Amino acid sequence: MTDTPARLLNLLSLLQTPREWPGSELAERLRVSPRTVRRDIDRLRDLGYPVEATRGAVGGYRLVAGAAMPPLLLDDEEAVAIAVGLRAGAGHAIEGVEEAAVRALAKLEQVLPSRLRHRVATLQNATIPLTRGDGATVAPSTLTTLAATVTAHERLRFGYRAGDGTETKRQVEPYRLVSTGHRWYLVAYDLAREDWRTFRVDRVADPFPTGARFTPRELPTGDAAQLLGHSVTRTQEHDVDVTFEAPAEFVTARLPGHLVPTPTGPGTCRLRARSADSVEWLGLRLALADCEFTVHGPEALVSYVTDLGARLTRSVALPPTPPQA
Repeated sequence: MTDTPARLLNLLSLLQTPREWPGSELAERLRVSPRTVRRDIDRLRDLGYPVEATRGAVGGYRLVAGAAMPPLLLDDEEAVAIAVGLRAGAGHAIEGVEEAAVRALAKLEQVLPSRLRHRVATLQNATIPLTRGDGATVAPSTLTTLAATVTAHERLRFGYRAGDGTETKRQVEPYRLVSTGHRWYLVAYDLAREDWRTFRVDRVADPFPTGARFTPRELPTGDAAQLLGHSVTRTQEHDVDVTFEAPAEFVTARLPGHLVPTPTGPGTCRLRARSADSVEWLGLRLALADCEFTVHGPEALVSYVTDLGARLTRSVALPPTPPQA
C-alpha cells in the first residue's frame, strides 16, 4: 500500500480496536514492512494520537488515552449507533446532554453518507422512547440547524408559535442553545423587535439559515443561561404544593425530572416546587402520576384540576338505566 494518507487511516482504524497489535501483524495487514509501520506510528504520534509501544516477544502497539481527544474513525455501524443515540438524547433535552451533544450531532450528520443518514432516520422513526419529559419533543434536524447557525454566526429565519397560539415569522441572530433539563431554548437577537428574545425550540417551525453572517452582539447579562433565567422569571411562576398518597420513588418515576417530591411517610410524599410551567401542563402531569393526590396550591392549579376532573367525568358515557319492573 503506497498511498501514505490512506495507509495512515487504515492503521488508525486498526489501532482504535481495543487490543494490542504486534508490529508484524500490522505490517502484514497493511502490506508494508515493519520499518514503514514504525514510521507511520511516529506520524500518528506527531498528529496527536497517543500510541503506546511495548517491547518483547508479545509486545506491540496500542492506542491509549491522551491529554486531548483526537479525531476518531467510525465504521458504518458505529456512526449509525452514535447518531441515533445523540438524536434521542437531543430530541428530549435530557439533562446533562445540553448543547455539546447537539454540536456533536450537527458535525456527525454533516458528514454522514446519504445511505447512513437514511438508516438513522429509519431507526429513529421505528423507535418509541419512554421518557419522563413533558412530551414537548424537538426534531433533531431543528436542533442541528439551530446549532449550525449559532456556530457559524449566521442569521436565521423561522416560524414561531407563542404560548397563546399566535404564529409569527422571525428573523434573528442566534446566540446560544440552552437546555433547562426538560426543554430547549434558543437565545437570539430579534432583528424586527431590536431586542434579545428567548424561543422555545419545540415551538420553532421551518428554521432556514439565510447565509448572511453577523458579528455577535454583547449580551445585556452575563451569559445566555442568565438571560434565559431572567426571561423565565418574567413569565408567571407558580408555587406548586401537592401531596400524593404513594411513595416518593413511585411518584418521582412518573413526574418530569425537575419535579421531585419529598417523602412524608412510608406511603406518602409531598411536592413543593416553583415552576414556570403552565397550570394546564402541570395538571395533566399530576393526573399521569397514577395515584391519589391533593393539590394545595396555587389556586389556579386547584381550579384547573377541579375542572379537568369534572370534564373527564362527563366524558364517560354511563350505561342506560334499566326500566323498573
